[in-house]
Amino acid sequence: MRIDILTLFTDMCSAVLNESIIGRARAAGKVEINCRDIRDYTRDKHRRVDDKPYGGGMGMVMQPQPIYDCFRSLCDELGTTPHLLYMTPQGKTLTQDRVKELAKLNNIAILCGHYEGIDERVIDVLQPEEISIGDYVLTGGELPALIVADSISRMLPGVLSDDECFTDESHYNGLLEYPQYTHPSVWQDREVPEVLLSGHHANVDRWRREQSLLRTKERRPDMLENAELTKDDKIFLDSLHNV
Repeated sequence: MRIDILTLFTDMCSAVLNESIIGRARAAGKVEINCRDIRDYTRDKHRRVDDKPYGGGMGMVMQPQPIYDCFRSLCDELGTTPHLLYMTPQGKTLTQDRVKELAKLNNIAILCGHYEGIDERVIDVLQPEEISIGDYVLTGGELPALIVADSISRMLPGVLSDDECFTDESHYNGLLEYPQYTHPSVWQDREVPEVLLSGHHANVDRWRREQSLLRTKERRPDMLENAELTKDDKIFLDSLHNV
């Protein structure tokens, strides 16, 4: 898997991508993530990539030519056209299901807007998949792009130590994750649930599943509509109505 982030702030992105699990995965060759500077493709001698919006208004708008040339240069380098994502609050909200689909691709490019956005004409020409990470506005697309790159990378073989590292987590199977505990067994008079100390794996698995269902029902009941529930899951959820 290769991911290319098209951005005005390569150092900002690299600082995050060089750390922790993703940094180690890059160093080990489990995933290739590159940061491509859009400014390198401007034809302006002062390296400007933005200008005032036609029709007036606040802020600046990124020009289409540097973005287009940056992406075309990447296509020429790869010998193919990568799947292009554009991070924008106007896009479809990112979901774990979409992350799993994206993780199956070989090449992904992520376009980061900035200022007041980018010229609509380059969107019309490149036809990117527009993705949002939530109903709020940030100063640029770099943080959302890093979130997308991280969420995809951790799904790839060998990036995490075991598949269970992500299959048990919130949203992967349509439910929120169960509570987690570690040493000490008692902290500020609060004890770790006894079942987790029992060594009985079947009981631990059952407790975790029920806690996941309970937490989802309490915090994100909307998720239960699309979750894959077993007969035992449904019996447990029905029992909560009688409590």
